[in-house]
Amino acid sequence: MRIFTILFLLCQPLFAEEPLSKILFGSCIKQEKPIPILETILSHDPEVFLFLGDNVYADTDDITEMREKYAKLGGVPKFQKLREVSEVMAVWDDHDYGRNDAGAEYPKRAEAQEVFLDFWREGGDPSDLHEGVYDSRILGPVGKRVQIILLDARYFRGPLKTGERRVGGKYYPTEDTSIPMLGEEQWQWLEKELKKPAEIRLIGSGIQIVPEPSGQETWSNLPHERQRLFDLVAKTKAEGVIFLSGDRHWSEFSKVTENAPYPLYDFTSSSLNQIHPRGTPTDNRFRVSESTYHKENFGEIEIDWSGEETSLTVSIRDLEGMVKFAERVPLAELKVSSEE
Repeated sequence: MRIFTILFLLCQPLFAEEPLSKILFGSCIKQEKPIPILETILSHDPEVFLFLGDNVYADTDDITEMREKYAKLGGVPKFQKLREVSEVMAVWDDHDYGRNDAGAEYPKRAEAQEVFLDFWREGGDPSDLHEGVYDSRILGPVGKRVQIILLDARYFRGPLKTGERRVGGKYYPTEDTSIPMLGEEQWQWLEKELKKPAEIRLIGSGIQIVPEPSGQETWSNLPHERQRLFDLVAKTKAEGVIFLSGDRHWSEFSKVTENAPYPLYDFTSSSLNQIHPRGTPTDNRFRVSESTYHKENFGEIEIDWSGEETSLTVSIRDLEGMVKFAERVPLAELKVSSEE
């Protein structure tokens, strides 16, 4: 297996003079279809845009074909414009990884990683060694730093437990604590990242982290790994953590407080140009949004650094840019108790 020796310039902490105030995110682009929502995204002047997986639908073991599908997206003028005017970061999910629902068993994962890196992180400075496409960056001045962490939930993930198909799919939580989600090297990297100083930490994952398992792919199918993530936030005393996710072809907001160091939110935005064919969301006892939204959408994070209390407002916006639902999160809520 090829080992990639890549340390990208955008993996390094970058302390901008001005703090970030607007970060947009989304997932799931069918590259052969029109992507009119890119025009709406551009009109909202993103400082950073996070692509959270299924950024193309490759679904192939043919690496030449995979490159051609990335090239199709790369040739879209509004996509090119977004990369010109905004910082762009990306992580993959299953379809741009190469196979639906695939994990570590995918035989072309090393080659798929090379294609991913060539497309999203060209011009980097090769000098680091790691498998997988996880990435991190710190933006903003001291006291107003935003750390963006993107987790690779595909390259190392073990097999999922299956059973009778439900509305969301065939997957069930496992009791086998040996099955990995991130792999030990990525876990060690994540711990180091969470110990770096930052006021806000946005952790992106191609699949949802907080929602309950209702048949779909989710961190909850590997409950030991999900809890390990929550425990790592507590162990490192990493404050300001918010999860971002995609995958579902609908948007929803979720929050967990049980076995967590503080309220952990998972803001899901999906899809950028794929309308969900069923329109029925799966059960999710952690859902805190007043609804789900199943048409084209993107997520918007607005950070208010003014005044005594820093806060974030996360919104889901539709094709016309209208807010479908939103949640304000005071940063003061996202602090590890001194008793932890």
